[in-house]
Amino acid sequence: MPVLSKFYGIVIRMLFVREFTAHFYAFYDTSELMIGLAPVRIIQGEAPDRAREMVIEWATRHQAELLAAWNRLAQARLPQPIQPLI
Repeated sequence: MPVLSKFYGIVIRMLFVREFTAHFYAFYDTSELMIGLAPVRIIQGEAPDRAREMVIEWATRHQAELLAAWNRLAQARLPQPIQPLI
């Protein structure tokens, strides 16, 4: 599962699964979130409030890049890295 970005201890990864809508995973400590991209929303998982807020803020800012990463993975190509939340 390629790493797209890292910030504040959060690691963003994406795994293409044809049967699912566009999404990515955010890992923080022992927490994991699955985030949908259209619209940006938490599909499942738990994480501390601040980590969830940062992931949603980052995903909203980089939604087009995340969708492009999903499309690249659909074509069996590696996605481009995405700037972290600063």
